[in-house]
Amino acid sequence: MNGVLLINLGTPDAPQSGPVRTYLREFLSDPRVVDINPVGRKLLLEAVILPLRPAKSAAAYRKVWTDRGSPLLVESLALTDRVRAVLAMPVELGMRYGNPPIAAALRKLVDARVDRITIAPLYPQYSSAATGSSLEEVYRQVGKLDVVPNVSTLPPFYDDPRFIEAFALQGEPVLAREKPDHVLFSFHGLPERHVRRTDPTGKHCLQSPQCCDSMIDANRDCYRAQCFATARALIARLALSADRTTVCFQSRLGRTPWIKPYTDLVLPELFARGVKRIAVFCPAFVADCLETLEEIGLRARDQWLGLGGESLALVPSLNSSDAWVTSLTALLQPHLH
Repeated sequence: MNGVLLINLGTPDAPQSGPVRTYLREFLSDPRVVDINPVGRKLLLEAVILPLRPAKSAAAYRKVWTDRGSPLLVESLALTDRVRAVLAMPVELGMRYGNPPIAAALRKLVDARVDRITIAPLYPQYSSAATGSSLEEVYRQVGKLDVVPNVSTLPPFYDDPRFIEAFALQGEPVLAREKPDHVLFSFHGLPERHVRRTDPTGKHCLQSPQCCDSMIDANRDCYRAQCFATARALIARLALSADRTTVCFQSRLGRTPWIKPYTDLVLPELFARGVKRIAVFCPAFVADCLETLEEIGLRARDQWLGLGGESLALVPSLNSSDAWVTSLTALLQPHLH
């Protein structure tokens, strides 16, 4: 029997310092996320991040937490329920960090007598820190089972027309209502070294301003190139003028160079050019979360209004929308036979 394991990154159990500290310790202890030597990672985590960041992050989570809990978890569970109903087979959700853990989700599938599992990392663009880490954990947990099931994996779907269509349908009402002067496509950032490591030639990624203008063999696994491909596909589908759009990257951490341009630095540049009204897509996320609702919907909006801008509208993520359920189940179908 077939089964599906949906994977998202994770969330604290509650918007207080203690649960956030637990979540951050697990997340930032991952060598795929903080890819420095183990001693340096331990020192950074215990001496710098964990004494200060949990309280700040907890305050941010409280701004978006709902009566039902973390938006990311609520929306991911709703999606899981809807995909299970459409496919009429066991479908479970596992979070790479926090709850419900991947191990528990796999156990539910095994207990349901599933012998073929399709792994669906819900990250449109590939990154070692998210997709790679999630798959590594799946393989680690599958390897512990007495009977190892047949496993297949949904590949990155960054420019798949079904994913693009679902996001375009989320954006169209916002664009019609807000009539923005400019549209941002703001993706989660990564350290530059992460994308350089995906270039087997060592001569393409981040070597020129045009390195992400098209997908070629050298950048086929590059997160930044895949983000630009997502944006190009959405621009084409929404019939947007390219000169009224910008691709940018948010959520950088630390002092090392992250992929550019940075969202918070793009905003004052746009205001200086006379832009007043902005709409923001966040197509690295398929469910609304801290990075979309708080970082863009609240913080970036406050920054924009503080500069003198008139409005900044966040396009809702895919969440458990009808279009995303239809698109995701269609993406999964070839793996279920």
